[in-house]
Amino acid sequence: MAFKIRGSYLVAIGITAGLIGWMATGSIELGGNDAEGTPPIAEREAERSSELFKVNYLPLQPEERVEQVKVRGRTQADAIIPIRAETAGILEERLVNKGDEVKAGDLVCRIESGAREAELAKAKAALAQAEADYESNAKLAEQGFAAQNRLNQLKAALDASKAGLAQSEWELARTEVHAKAAGIVQDPIAEPGDMLTMGGTCVTLINSDPMLFIGQVSERSISKVVPGRKAEVTLVSGETIEGEVRYVSPSADAQTRTFRVEIVLPNGDGAIRDGLTANAVIKLEPTVAFRVLPSWITLADSGEIGLKTIDENDTVHFEPVNILEQTKQGIWISGPEAGHKVITFGQEYVRAGEKVSPFPDESFKAAFEGAITGQGDAQ
Repeated sequence: MAFKIRGSYLVAIGITAGLIGWMATGSIELGGNDAEGTPPIAEREAERSSELFKVNYLPLQPEERVEQVKVRGRTQADAIIPIRAETAGILEERLVNKGDEVKAGDLVCRIESGAREAELAKAKAALAQAEADYESNAKLAEQGFAAQNRLNQLKAALDASKAGLAQSEWELARTEVHAKAAGIVQDPIAEPGDMLTMGGTCVTLINSDPMLFIGQVSERSISKVVPGRKAEVTLVSGETIEGEVRYVSPSADAQTRTFRVEIVLPNGDGAIRDGLTANAVIKLEPTVAFRVLPSWITLADSGEIGLKTIDENDTVHFEPVNILEQTKQGIWISGPEAGHKVITFGQEYVRAGEKVSPFPDESFKAAFEGAITGQGDAQ
């Protein structure tokens, strides 16, 4: 009976024969070295690790940073003045209408005189009688025919009549209401026939030159804003007006913890209206700072934010920084000194104290200098 060899056995025999042939004709490595003298893997790795890590760098250059405080708010007239009646009565005539321009001292309303003219005539008659009585008794007193105490009583009556006349004249004069300031007439205003009480509003004047911008500044930025600072106010219509900070509140709003700021805007032509939504940019004193890209910022093992720089010996150092502001054009920082070589590429792969092989980052320098042109903002 013939013995039949399985196919798997034949495959195994073929593989074994191939290995025997390769071992007989190929080179054999001893201790990691082959016959041609290639260094072992361990030696090759040691040689590779002894090479200095290559990094790119740029020297830090200080720049003038013009910081700004942005404020949202609205326009408000410098003064809204109600012209009030100084006596009660029915409004007989209003001499101005809404939109009219009024100067200080102009007559704006007239109240019915009523019995005031009669009171004035009565006061004049009483004064005339008091003067006659006093003069006649004064002549008699000179001749010794009138007592001095009688003359004193008549003198007191004369003075009282004079005061009564002055009061009647003043009361009649108050029926004419004059503007105490200049402005443009607006609501609320009274209509002829209305009963005005003492202190009631006849017309209201708005003084819109200058116009004010009213906004709120956060407590973080309020120390930077002082009266006299220049500002640009942009109205909701897109128009921009140059102004100046006039007032900074010494106390914060109890609810919002913000401070009221007033900016004066020239408005000789009356183009700026009261109550418009607007944004202001208050310009602060320029300071010196550095601009870097976000990719240059790294963290120390302690979590501190900073940059990795290299010294004249090509040794890596970690320098903490203060981030002043982050903009679309870069990050404004302070802390390092001008000229320090900041690592722009490879900083995450090296540690402080390690020596590196630095190369100037010329391409990054061109892109960086061309891209960063921003201004500083503070809210």
